[in-house]
Amino acid sequence: MNAPSAMTTQTIFSLVHPQTGKLAFQIAALEDTAGLEQVQRLPYYSILLVTEGAGKVQADFSAYELTQPAMLFFSLYQPHQISNQGSWKGWMLHFHPDFFCIHKHQKEIACNGVLFNNIYQTPLLLLDTGEVTVFSQLIEQMQAEMQQSELAQYELLVSYLKILLINATRLKVQQQPEARQAVTDRKEPFILQTLKDAIEQHYRQLHSASSYADLLNISTKALAKLSKVHFNKTLTDLISERIVIEAKRELYLTSKPVKSIAYELGFSDEYYFSRFFKNNAEVSPQQFRENVGFTKAE
Repeated sequence: MNAPSAMTTQTIFSLVHPQTGKLAFQIAALEDTAGLEQVQRLPYYSILLVTEGAGKVQADFSAYELTQPAMLFFSLYQPHQISNQGSWKGWMLHFHPDFFCIHKHQKEIACNGVLFNNIYQTPLLLLDTGEVTVFSQLIEQMQAEMQQSELAQYELLVSYLKILLINATRLKVQQQPEARQAVTDRKEPFILQTLKDAIEQHYRQLHSASSYADLLNISTKALAKLSKVHFNKTLTDLISERIVIEAKRELYLTSKPVKSIAYELGFSDEYYFSRFFKNNAEVSPQQFRENVGFTKAE
């Protein structure tokens, strides 16, 4: 398993999985973005809390300006790149799904689709001074716990992480309408909500932009333009990202052969699916399953 790229930090605390010997959880106190200026594709969920600093964040195919304290959330192997303006302060957290799996805990945390794996929304969560204090204190408690090997350390760290994710999810839900309004400066057209519903319903069968345009009775060019304006992504990107999110979920949570997953996602050729997955995730399905560590759920 690849470790996160080196970065300039004050302190790094790491917890290794006792059975696999791989990184399970890590907190790094961040002074700048050295090492994050290259594209990152990590086999971890990552959370970046920036308490001071400004710059630009590139996630998948979209770019976001960072001008105030914020948190950013990145999924497994999600490409992201950060360029700063001046000095940065904050923390970077990484956690492996074997440490805490957001899919398995969806009912209790509900962060999947809000903080992680949302192809339509920004990974950015803006914070005010009070919110920065709350999240900073949580991370400082985690750091303090990692400096000592006490009884039930693993369970306590997971509890702190759950609290952080729940608070962030609540805040993101509150911010989403305002964030969408700020980005588009107008309400999202009804046809785009219909598009999102259509992708969710048909992504296993329909893989082309023209298929969704036909389904919605609109020209491919017009629908592609709306997608680019409102989501800052091409229609093909949206469809591909949704397929890859489901493929990753199946690779981690089940023991299904890659061929079966490919077939269920509408690919008649396993090798074409593998190329599609690698083009979008920068890693083959087999490597993803090996690096992330899959658990038999059947």
